Amino acid sequence: MLRTALRNVVASKARAAMTVLAVCLGVAFVCGTLVFADSSAAAFRAAASKNFADIAVTVTPKDPPPGSGTPRGPGALDDRLVRELARVPGVAGVRPLADGSALLNAADGSPLRIKTGANQAAAYLPGEDGKDSRYPLLRGHAPLNSGEIALDSGTAAAGRFSIGDTVTLATDGPVMSKRLVGVVRTDDTRVTAGGTLALFDRGTAQQLFASPGHYTGIDLAATPGTSQFTLAQRVGAVLPTDRAEATTGAAQADQQAILVNTMTRGYAKLPLVFAAVSLFIGSFLIINTFTMLVTRRTREIALLRAIGATRRQVTRSVLAEAALIGLVASALGFVLGLAVASALPHLLGTDRSPLPSGPLVIGARPVVAALGVGVGVTVLAAWLPSRRAAKVAPVEAMRTAGQSPTAAVSRIRAAAGLALLVLGGGLLLSLGGAKDASQDNLQSALLGCGVLVAGLIVSAPLLARPTVKLMGRLTGRFGVVGHLARQNALRDPRRTAATASTLMISTALVAGLAVLGNSTGRSLDRQAAAGLGADYVIGTRTPTAAIDRAAVRQVADTPGVRTATAVADSTLIVGGHVRQISGVDPATVGQVMKLRFLSGSAKDLGPGRIALSRTVADAHGLRAGGKLNAVLGRGGDFRQYEVVGVYEDNPIAQDALGARDQVRKSGHLPGSVQRVLVRTEHGTTSKALEGALREAVGDSPLLKVQDRDQLVHEAAGTLGDLLTLMYGLLAIGVVISALGIVNTMAMSVAERTREIGVLRAIGMDRGVVRRMVGLEAVTVAVFGTLLGLAAGLFGAWAVGPLAGGAMTDYSLALPWGTLALVCLLSLMTGVAAAAWPARRAAALSPLEAVAAQ
Repeated sequence: MLRTALRNVVASKARAAMTVLAVCLGVAFVCGTLVFADSSAAAFRAAASKNFADIAVTVTPKDPPPGSGTPRGPGALDDRLVRELARVPGVAGVRPLADGSALLNAADGSPLRIKTGANQAAAYLPGEDGKDSRYPLLRGHAPLNSGEIALDSGTAAAGRFSIGDTVTLATDGPVMSKRLVGVVRTDDTRVTAGGTLALFDRGTAQQLFASPGHYTGIDLAATPGTSQFTLAQRVGAVLPTDRAEATTGAAQADQQAILVNTMTRGYAKLPLVFAAVSLFIGSFLIINTFTMLVTRRTREIALLRAIGATRRQVTRSVLAEAALIGLVASALGFVLGLAVASALPHLLGTDRSPLPSGPLVIGARPVVAALGVGVGVTVLAAWLPSRRAAKVAPVEAMRTAGQSPTAAVSRIRAAAGLALLVLGGGLLLSLGGAKDASQDNLQSALLGCGVLVAGLIVSAPLLARPTVKLMGRLTGRFGVVGHLARQNALRDPRRTAATASTLMISTALVAGLAVLGNSTGRSLDRQAAAGLGADYVIGTRTPTAAIDRAAVRQVADTPGVRTATAVADSTLIVGGHVRQISGVDPATVGQVMKLRFLSGSAKDLGPGRIALSRTVADAHGLRAGGKLNAVLGRGGDFRQYEVVGVYEDNPIAQDALGARDQVRKSGHLPGSVQRVLVRTEHGTTSKALEGALREAVGDSPLLKVQDRDQLVHEAAGTLGDLLTLMYGLLAIGVVISALGIVNTMAMSVAERTREIGVLRAIGMDRGVVRRMVGLEAVTVAVFGTLLGLAAGLFGAWAVGPLAGGAMTDYSLALPWGTLALVCLLSLMTGVAAAAWPARRAAALSPLEAVAAQ
């Protein structure tokens, strides 16, 4: 029986190759996405992580507690403390730090590799040998004065800089220009994973990131035998407890691990959607392939049974054949999966939000998945049809090539499908009263969608017959060829349903997400249009940065600008929650923000007087005239503020409004502003004016100049990334669906060899044969698309209340263009997939086909 299995694999090379290709594709996407998930998470960890391997204790300045009233000073970390720490028993080495963040422009003036937490800046601090061991020089020399800078080799290459070039950058203020004098190498994973590193001389770094003569931190190394905890206790004894603190390297690593794991959770889970959908869709193709394969060999299996093979031997023979095919497909799929993993970052990353870069991480999970999917799914797919074939009596099996499902089986399928449809639909309809997108509601929505799709899959063979008959009115316009195509699709409804299910799932996913995305985007657009009265918003990339006052004046003086109002952003601590407050000019805020006050107005803003958004006011039961205890900014005291107005939630105004002079005093950088709202002369925008505004702010990489459309696009960034992912799933579904249609049509042509030979013998030419097979494929594709569209539209409509509870002005808006594209794509999939089987059918010789067994 083993030799029989091997002979079958070798003898049926075409069928085996088709099956290997089907399994290989599913394995490739599963393994590729697992490798991509691991690699992305590792690269993100590297981009966000600092290496604490050689750090025993770190000394950092301590800010005064909120509400203490103690002003923030320059800190205690100076050269005197460095010398004192060097004398502490157990300290092997002391390394002061003057580091922060700097954003750079490339040589062409565009922002360079801007990523949160990855744009490092530090002081080059040479030791006794005149070199900084952390940053070995590759070319040039170290920065010696405030006009010089050094970059790491990756940053210099990405920005196309050479020694002697001028580098423009910004930290938290105006744009600076410095001459590149050196290129260094660094092992900082935050930089090597796609970030940047800028090095300054000691005095310049202290001026930028600490204060003259002071440092941002001091790293200590321990002598052999001295524990980190012991050293931290000794160091803490010599520190001014109110101005500095010591933390062990292990504690910092643990804190960082928690933060990075939280940040990378999405990278570990979201890509697995690809794997799950690939496996789910691919399993239908594999099962359908083996069902047809075993059905075609029913006579052969019956002959084996007639000459003495037991049912168990027949089953084992088929499973051995499936295992061999699965092993080959697993190996090929794993190799192809590595190519998929390499391509996904380029497909899913955007210029606005590039994915972290790094080497592929190949662990045990993708290898196990390759074997599990390739061998496990293939063997499982072959097990069910092989057992069904093995149970048929030898004489009966030799009389027929297939058995139609009995009426009892059809009734059971109908009952199970109806139950699943009702259950899934009921779960989705129960969300009609949802007021938010809580985790429980999201889980209910996902469960309901999954059950609904399962119900459609179970019911698909029963739905195939009436649907295909209905479509027969269209295919009937092609005459006898159309009627034959319809009858061929109805010949085995289970096969038609299994083939169409792959396209149904991908279509349902994309249609549902496209509707939700379009509806949410429209809502965000309306919110931005309702809240923004300005034509441009100039803002910082980070909340801890500021816009230079001179830049604000230059923006106001730019030709074509009518009004330019600066906004200071800070925090408002209310009831244990951190809210965002915008400091505005009461006289001009109405020109740049569209505020709808429910009570009070912005005219009364001033010292000790603020306005609240409706959400914040409702949370604390406040109206105009009420009193609110809050802390404004960092290091402030709790005080009572008078609420002078309550306005509808506005993303531009944020959670609260205050007088600009009051808010800017308590910002991260006291006295600074973080946004400039610009009204143009005629309320229009243009590339020329946008360029003039960028020039007015010195082309600072720290700042963004956005019109209303760009602001809305940024607000919908996460949603856009999700839609990109879903369109990727559509591509996967289309590829697998096309392969499934090719497989089904090829098997169908092989089964109907004699029938096609008779048709050719009585006068049907090759073009008509090709048209018949093509119409059959299109019928299957349209059937899957119709089911998918119905499921996707119903799901989007049912879960709409979740989005409506999370944002105002939400309403269902169908993306007609996207839906039409999906329908067109399904037709093209059917036509393209049928090309090879149709050509093969048309090439059959009539006499040889009629004589075939």
